[in-house]
Amino acid sequence: MKMHDLGLPDAVDAHFFDTPDDAAGALADAVASHLSERLLIAPRASLVVSGGSTPLPFFRALREKTLDWARIDVLLADERWVPEDDEASNTRLVREHLLKGPAAEARYLSLKKPGDTPADGLPAVEAALADLHLPLDVLVLGMGNDGHTASLFPDAPELDEALDSDSAAIVAPMTPASQHQRRITLTLRALSRAGFTALHLKGDDKLKTLQAACSDIGRVKEMPVRAFLKPGLQIYWSA
Repeated sequence: MKMHDLGLPDAVDAHFFDTPDDAAGALADAVASHLSERLLIAPRASLVVSGGSTPLPFFRALREKTLDWARIDVLLADERWVPEDDEASNTRLVREHLLKGPAAEARYLSLKKPGDTPADGLPAVEAALADLHLPLDVLVLGMGNDGHTASLFPDAPELDEALDSDSAAIVAPMTPASQHQRRITLTLRALSRAGFTALHLKGDDKLKTLQAACSDIGRVKEMPVRAFLKPGLQIYWSA
């Protein structure tokens, strides 16, 4: 599929690469550049990343960048409500693949706190993020084949609240029926308006999903990734 076949909105840029490592390297360069620029004018910078297997090469490339990591706040766009050492934990992936070497100096803000459910742990998560400056500086999202991003799932009963940009909430518990684990996610209010937003994708199936998302961009609740298909978005895709 060619870029012009996707029907991308105006001022959304797509970068296509032959390999995941090539895409990861280019994305790491862009993210490092934006973080460096932010740190020239602000005491701290925020970096929000996504879990799963696709970002692992990006994590390994980014951790090698020369940055003032001690002044960078790192957090996930969403997390499964499982222990941090669980195989399904995105925090485990971030600690094992990103927060190594110099990048270990970054301040990691975990979305997983004590509590049997995300709703139980929500007050502690909100307290942990109390001094997080909005808008975010750098946001790297993924996308599922159902059009979800972060844990903004189409079948989550809490989706309306999480998409409400007028709400003061920046985190929300999510219980999508399609998923085995309960989730916690940053809300659209927290995720929108980042200084730099990238959508990191791999595989032809994701291009087909992206094409479907672009075909009817106003129906956000059916494919929540549509909320981010707006001017300034940078798409990094590899085969």
